Amino acid sequence: MHDSITIPSIERTEILPFGKLREIFKANSVQWPRMKDTDALKFELFRLYPVLKELPFLIAVNKELVHNNTVIHPGDIVALLPPYAGG
Repeated sequence: MHDSITIPSIERTEILPFGKLREIFKANSVQWPRMKDTDALKFELFRLYPVLKELPFLIAVNKELVHNNTVIHPGDIVALLPPYAGG
């Protein structure tokens, strides 16, 4: 597993996949070309990693869970979170 994967771009968004999602990306961190919002990001993720369509996950932007389409600003950190159980 790599520590990070870099995709060349002037403006980047850091994506942090967790749990099983990390296995799909084969990295702890991915530098991704900045997308305008979370819907655009999901579209690209599903295009490049079709298996993600079958897996439930949540998105957090700067440590805040988002449930609707959210603007992604330069320098934002996006986490991809698999389902979790607590107790």
